[in-house]
Amino acid sequence: MEHSHRYRAYPSDEVAMAAEHHLDLHRQLYNHVRWDYTNSPDDDKPSEYTQNKKLTQWKRQWPVFAELHSKAAQATVARFHDNLSNLRKKKERGHNVGWLKRQSPAEYRSVTYNQSGFDLDNKRGRDGYAYVRFSKIGWVKIRYHREIPEHATIKEVTLKKEVTDEWFVSFSLKTSEEHVPEKPALDSLDATNSVGIDLGILNYIHTSDGKTVEWLTLETEYERLRREQRKLSRKEHSSQNYEKQRRKVAKVKRKIRRKVLDYQHKLTTWLVTEYDAVFVEDLNVAGMLQGDGNARNKQDAAWRQFITLLEYKGDLYGTHVVKVPARGTTKECACCGVETAKPIWVREHSCPACGFETDRDANASMNVLQRGFSELGLGWPESTPVETVTAVDAAGFQRVTARHVVETGSPAP
Repeated sequence: MEHSHRYRAYPSDEVAMAAEHHLDLHRQLYNHVRWDYTNSPDDDKPSEYTQNKKLTQWKRQWPVFAELHSKAAQATVARFHDNLSNLRKKKERGHNVGWLKRQSPAEYRSVTYNQSGFDLDNKRGRDGYAYVRFSKIGWVKIRYHREIPEHATIKEVTLKKEVTDEWFVSFSLKTSEEHVPEKPALDSLDATNSVGIDLGILNYIHTSDGKTVEWLTLETEYERLRREQRKLSRKEHSSQNYEKQRRKVAKVKRKIRRKVLDYQHKLTTWLVTEYDAVFVEDLNVAGMLQGDGNARNKQDAAWRQFITLLEYKGDLYGTHVVKVPARGTTKECACCGVETAKPIWVREHSCPACGFETDRDANASMNVLQRGFSELGLGWPESTPVETVTAVDAAGFQRVTARHVVETGSPAP
């Protein structure tokens, strides 16, 4: 299993200058790799392996590239080809894609060392701090708030400068299978230890066992963002005052992102520790954002990020996390399967065929649970939420406000 740890970094002024210099050199190398690939014949495009072999020649031709660590330079070549591969995959899925563009200094903000060229010294600093050495850059102090597990292997280390001018160090870790928690046997799953999740509109999530978690309130942050952006629009572009205000805008955006991410970390940790199996809708988030209505709230929800965290936490804690088709979960009756069209403003499910009535999102979450068992090749368990739920409105559900999600694994009111 692969995962990562991220730490705030505090390089000295001298090391920060060296790091910024190397970031710019890696940016130039990335752009040169792109140029070399673009200007090669269509029937003879260079592979990652071929361009790695060219690095020696490029270092002789342009001595500035010789300042880079060999493994870090190879990681930059790999970065271009990874981006190229992602572009091809999007095109194969029918997306209208363009071409990889040149990277400007404002866009290229990280450098990666893999296999060698770095060292971690967690004994050198005082409690809560450690040092990371990047070859040809220097030692960087980090806030070592959590230790890297002894059984984890460091695959690569990334040094990044955010738009807020803050530095971070990320470790990409690999844990062998014997140290990964074993997931429960499939035949042990039933409706009491499994849950279906509907990613909702009125609430952030609605679970098949009758719990709802409310949305985060971000209006205060967005009002401040609007104020800071108005101030930025009145500054002369590229002036010192503009750069100072740009950093203020970036810090407000960072606060919003961190608040959402912290909320999702706590919520996903609770789900994977509370249940043996978690089933969630596989949403087309990009398509939803392009549609009409409430696009900003959908973006604030960061549902794709939520699902990714849920899958990662499932492996980390030994919980089955399964994505199911989202189409029709709202329309289909969880009791008899008959589809009933519902406009977005209709918040209750009332089946004309069997008479089953419940909250719209509760019905969807039950369908997600049922589809999850089908995805795992299991039959619908004998004890189902549909058999125990009563015809209730939203007042009958256990509500959890966003501000109560304050402790990892503990979102209960």
